[in-house]
Amino acid sequence: MADNRIPIVCVVGPTASGKTSLSVKLAQVFDGEIISADSMQIYKGMDIATAKPTKDEMCGIKHHLMDFLDADKSFSVAQYCELAHEIIRDVHSRGKLPILVGGTGLYVDSLLNNITFADSDCNEELRNELQIKCDESGVETLLDELREFDPETADKLSVEKNAKRIIRAIEVYRVTGVTMSEHNRNSRMIESPYKVAKIGLTATDRQFLYDRINTRVDVMLKNGLLEEAKEAQKFEFSNTSSMAIGHKELMPYFDGVDTLENCIENLKMQTRRYAKRQLTWFRRDENINWINIDINDNESVVQLAVCTIKKVLFNEEN
Repeated sequence: MADNRIPIVCVVGPTASGKTSLSVKLAQVFDGEIISADSMQIYKGMDIATAKPTKDEMCGIKHHLMDFLDADKSFSVAQYCELAHEIIRDVHSRGKLPILVGGTGLYVDSLLNNITFADSDCNEELRNELQIKCDESGVETLLDELREFDPETADKLSVEKNAKRIIRAIEVYRVTGVTMSEHNRNSRMIESPYKVAKIGLTATDRQFLYDRINTRVDVMLKNGLLEEAKEAQKFEFSNTSSMAIGHKELMPYFDGVDTLENCIENLKMQTRRYAKRQLTWFRRDENINWINIDINDNESVVQLAVCTIKKVLFNEEN
């Protein structure tokens, strides 16, 4: 029986693991185009903080879903999936290989698992009420409430303690009577339109990755992160864009309440913590083919990824 699913490559992993470089090389090998799966690279004016690839780094490869939204605009996973599905179909229709790249696990999983989102289960008044409760009592209070009726979702969200997603899970249950975990299971009954080769970048030595993160922050500062963050003080930030790591950690310095040295160290620490959360998220996916960047040089990483893609998508044995 013919397999009519759209072939797609997915490159995931923690920040500073080399996803951008690998994806561009894979796009050159397989004649592909890149679709970003980064919830912060969608925003304008945050180029350095979100490590958007420069034109030189893109090497002429077309990149999608990057740098198109003002910082005062909120953006949901449902909106992301709607746009990404459309772009993937277009890329495939032109004979190119879609290459999904990013570290936002919720975007990646929702898109590739074909999760559906219903507008009817939204309640702005309830959402605002829960946000006030979160602000007054803390995110742990909401997490405890969610755990009472949906422990499965609560356990997943306890990793990152993302208030927005916890609020959303409570909202869905209150409005529909169906838990988020059950909703996701029902949604997955609809087959994904994609045949996916998943590549994950990691390191056997966690300190190796943390050293890369620290170096990346130093390079960002050299490339103008401080100036970018200062300019960003003029922005109005939405609930989603305000979560970005890179600017807010420097604000105490601009406000004169902390030293630049302390703010930079905090930025590095928060980025390392984020990388740990990313790894925890992606480690749950048994379909990811992991490549260790600390025991393979760049050329070997590319070769291993190419071999995996040929085998999974095109049934070519090496």
